[in-house]
Amino acid sequence: MAEALKIGVAGLGTVGTSVVQLLEKHGEQIARKTGTAATVSAVSARDRSKDRGIDVSACAWFSDPVEMAKSADIDIYVELIGGESGAAEDSVRAALERGVHVVTANKALLARHGVELAELADTNNAALNYEAAVAGGIPIVKTLRESMSGNDISRVYGILNGTCNYILTRMEAEGISFEDCLADAQRLGYAEADPTFDIEGNDTAHKLAILTSLAFGTKISSDNIYMEGITSITTADIQAADELGFRIKLLGVAQRTDTGIEQRVHPTMVPKSSAIARIDGVLNAVAADGDFVGEIVLVGPGAGGNATASSVVADIADVARGDRTSALGMPARDLKDYQRARMRLHEGGYYIRLSVFDRPGAFAEIARCMGDAGISLESIVQKRQSAEEPPASGNTEPPQPVILITYETTEVAIKEALDVIMSKGVVAEPPQMIRIEKLN
Repeated sequence: MAEALKIGVAGLGTVGTSVVQLLEKHGEQIARKTGTAATVSAVSARDRSKDRGIDVSACAWFSDPVEMAKSADIDIYVELIGGESGAAEDSVRAALERGVHVVTANKALLARHGVELAELADTNNAALNYEAAVAGGIPIVKTLRESMSGNDISRVYGILNGTCNYILTRMEAEGISFEDCLADAQRLGYAEADPTFDIEGNDTAHKLAILTSLAFGTKISSDNIYMEGITSITTADIQAADELGFRIKLLGVAQRTDTGIEQRVHPTMVPKSSAIARIDGVLNAVAADGDFVGEIVLVGPGAGGNATASSVVADIADVARGDRTSALGMPARDLKDYQRARMRLHEGGYYIRLSVFDRPGAFAEIARCMGDAGISLESIVQKRQSAEEPPASGNTEPPQPVILITYETTEVAIKEALDVIMSKGVVAEPPQMIRIEKLN
């Protein structure tokens, strides 16, 4: 058996603690499978006196992770600090410059600096592994980078944020509002005290940017993602989706088009019959379409100490067995510049909810605006609201909810039509628009 690998772990929070526990519990098994033992020999955290339920007394202690990356006697630097800059970035750079292999769970760091770090890893013949950075315990990075390397991938998409999926699942199952469900998610620890990064789509966008690079061989471009969160989703939308045969999910979608690569994060209506529609609670799911393999779907826990640690240790095991693959699937110098696609014909149409004043000619005005924009309507559903509902300010008639389902059309056409409808004074509030995604 080869000489044992020495590991330095920076960050002893939930994930870092689980990594140490996993290596201790299954160290012999990993050594048998890889031919090389791996032991934690150095650690870095803020508070040395804190009881974390693990014994690191035999490890070299560093209060500064950058110093550990620069000088510790280690073969693998495991970065679990978080953040796109600061100590996380500085320490990873320091380790790679020494030729020390790096394993990280830091999606924000990779979304911002992934290409530069991949180049640094290539230059110094070091591994940069990050399975845990996207979808927690799901091995999607290895799948795209290695298992599907013989396929031409046309689309990758998925549920990449457990907080949002939990909220949407409970809104549907219990008929409770977004606000109430978010409060429960925070109380149960599924959502942060400040949930903005999750519910506005930023977390999903960071993960999608990494998947896009792996799938299409482009440089990571996290600033070129169309993004909407789930804060505008109401119980009325959830109920309408159910009646129409759909469920609402926050999806990250990256797709090859004739004009470039389209990256988007937004609430999406997906057919109940699709695999992605069945993913509930805090689970994640990622799907990829390959020209030879067809569609594959991976499902599993997207967060949590043990699930994330599982992916971190899988990356360590790859280093132990001598496997080293370019971080982004090919040498960083060969990655293509990202070309953002023009907003294409959206296959599957759109769901639009309008709050329409109940007055003569309102429906005709809406239909005319849609027709002028070249939009064909598949269905129109009106659900009369109770007369006890208070009317909108300045109107004597209560607005009525109207749901439109369009045939295939363009994003530009939809938005232009809705802007015109708003200007006509026939609706009481801004329209709700949700894309309908055609999935297998």
